[in-house]
Amino acid sequence: MSAVNGKRQSAWFGIEPEHERSAPAGSTSGTFAGVVFNRPLEQVFTYRVPARLEEALRPGHRVRVPFGKGNKPEVAYVVRIDAVLPEGVDPLKIKEVVEVLDDPPLIDRNMLELTRWIAGYYACSWGQALDAVVPAGVKRQAGTRVGTFLLVPEETRAKLDLTLAGLPPKQAEALAILARSEEPLTIADLCRLAKCAPGPIGTLRQNGVIHSVKRRARKPIKGQGGEPSTFDEETASRARPDLTVEQQGVLERLAPALEGDAFATFLIHGVTGSGKTEVYLSAIDRVVARGREAIVLVPEISLTPQTIRRFKRRFPRVAVLHSHLSDAERHRHWQSIASGEIQVVVGARSAVFAPTRKLGLIVIDEEHEGTFKQETTPRYHARDVAVMRAKFEAVPVLLGSATPALETWQNAALGRYTRLTMRERVEGRPMPEVALIDLRHEKPPLAGLSETLRQAMIRALEAGGQVILLLNRRGFHTFVICPNPRCGAVLKCDACDVALTYHKGRKLLICHACDSERRRPEVCPHCRKAGLHYGGIGTERLEKEVALAFPDRVIRRMDSDTMRTPGSHEAVLSAFKNGEVDILLGTQMIAKGLDFPNVTLVGVVNADTALHMPDFRAAERTFQLVAQVAGRTGRGDKPGLVLVQTSCPDVPAIALALHHDYEGFVASELPEREKLGMPPFSRLVRMMARGPDEPIVRDYMDRLCLALRESLPPGVRLVGPAPAPVLKIRNLYRYHLRLTAPGPKPLQELVHSVPRTVPLPSGVELAIDVDPVSML
Repeated sequence: MSAVNGKRQSAWFGIEPEHERSAPAGSTSGTFAGVVFNRPLEQVFTYRVPARLEEALRPGHRVRVPFGKGNKPEVAYVVRIDAVLPEGVDPLKIKEVVEVLDDPPLIDRNMLELTRWIAGYYACSWGQALDAVVPAGVKRQAGTRVGTFLLVPEETRAKLDLTLAGLPPKQAEALAILARSEEPLTIADLCRLAKCAPGPIGTLRQNGVIHSVKRRARKPIKGQGGEPSTFDEETASRARPDLTVEQQGVLERLAPALEGDAFATFLIHGVTGSGKTEVYLSAIDRVVARGREAIVLVPEISLTPQTIRRFKRRFPRVAVLHSHLSDAERHRHWQSIASGEIQVVVGARSAVFAPTRKLGLIVIDEEHEGTFKQETTPRYHARDVAVMRAKFEAVPVLLGSATPALETWQNAALGRYTRLTMRERVEGRPMPEVALIDLRHEKPPLAGLSETLRQAMIRALEAGGQVILLLNRRGFHTFVICPNPRCGAVLKCDACDVALTYHKGRKLLICHACDSERRRPEVCPHCRKAGLHYGGIGTERLEKEVALAFPDRVIRRMDSDTMRTPGSHEAVLSAFKNGEVDILLGTQMIAKGLDFPNVTLVGVVNADTALHMPDFRAAERTFQLVAQVAGRTGRGDKPGLVLVQTSCPDVPAIALALHHDYEGFVASELPEREKLGMPPFSRLVRMMARGPDEPIVRDYMDRLCLALRESLPPGVRLVGPAPAPVLKIRNLYRYHLRLTAPGPKPLQELVHSVPRTVPLPSGVELAIDVDPVSML
């Protein structure tokens, strides 16, 4: 096959490529690039590098190459450069790289190694892993433009004052503006700023006073002036409080790792309010003082404005990566980080791939949170990827939590991580008192509020305190049921095997799996019986009932229905902090990362919502949620009280949370996990097939299961296939199986080899989830 001639303009060079003669077809000499594509293909493809690109092309570059029978141009990632044609490649069929898309490469060698590990561990292709690392706005070079830009050459700058004095006024003004500009300017830009016609600028170009160059440059983002910095030296100095004895002790244990160049993983297990964030900040202080950079991962960036403000007060150059950034803003942050302008990167899970060049530390706050797990390919866990990145780059990593994931706890128990414990709250404040409200012995609560909880709210508010109420269910009513005893049907989504939730404010039934909406029917769609019964309590109904019970109080609700607009989280939390809101209620988003000294009462309206889920982590999640929300109170001078409403008071996950007894919960839960052969005593892989035709999906999973059983190595256990707990989502039927083994290696061999031997029927997808955090 003849080589492809690179006739398109190269975005990397910014100029027309030279038409050099390539090596003859069939030659095994020259330079060759190994590339991978964002496709489920594990093969590394070889392309010839034309002479015009040989000196510049490096691993980590994106290139455009012809692919497939039609030679359609596709984007690929260069993962290696070979001086000779790799063995087994037919020199007569080799094609040629068309163009290079980035300068410098978007991926460095450490990230190449990390993504290769991700591909191997999480059962995806190397190209899919690489494509997940680079944000869409960076790939599209959002916020930039290609054009002819003006510049002031060095010889002109060297005698700028003298040159300006000898020029006519319009030319002098244009030159002065161009020399001062921090952004590249086109002729049109300069005409506008200098308020002149193109003539004076053309004369400056003709006389060699200024030059023009064709290049890609940033363009201004309309309406975006950038976030104002809150940093100044005096404020930063005041923001460094005296450390507690425990904080100082933890930092002393961290010091050798922070001041060296070696990999180490630390679990900072500190009770809520013990000052873990200050430990992170002090550790980063030491890293930045060495000229290094830090990455801080938080569960959800929009929910932790207080934490972000603390980082911005302490460090002058902080980049905050969150979901509300535009593509152009994200690209600009990427460039700033890659150029070394940023000291601290704070973000959600994808920030683990930030292109720092002198990384010195990675911090994962609330490491137990499930939001660190990516639910689409590649299905990586940011906590574990962070540990591997730290290993590749020889830096320490800190994992912090009051309720660590059991996998993390076990790693510390086995000596893989170093556990550092913080048992005392800052300033010796006591842990809040926690009491149970047994709903089995209470009068039927009014929309979730028992009389005991309502009276406690009255006392807290009359004493000048604030109240937080947690209910991890959205909507007004959580189900709608037919009153006909012969029918009794629960209204479900047409596309999902999920009960519809009634949202009274919008007068709609909404599916929380696919977000589809429909008007509420007047009669049962199955038996035509009128008088449908609405049951269950969501945050919308709780808000209404609290407003009726406390009409003179300011109430705000935080859930994904009310927090849709950018800045809405911070607006509500700022009002709450300033005392403008008396009662804050919402879902689990109010259970983490909040520090409000005036909160004296936390009410858990229903602690059982996650307890009976068909998921082996249900008890762990319940304990974590109750313990975390309990930690939101008693953080000031006033004592705190936590009231937990439950119908299962004897369940260890709830009973032990009352005493803030994480180690007691671990001692209770780990034997159950070991008995079941589940993590952290095994590695787990979940395979799920989904498609529009249930019999075809079921048949495929039966065949896949048979192929797996025939290849099953000793020590690997297979369970399934079976319908997923939620059988249908978005009109796709879901069947799954699970594989467990004492270690990851046999599972990796299975998931990389066996599925490819069982052809996927048309319309059926197979998802392979390594270390899943949800089994629903």
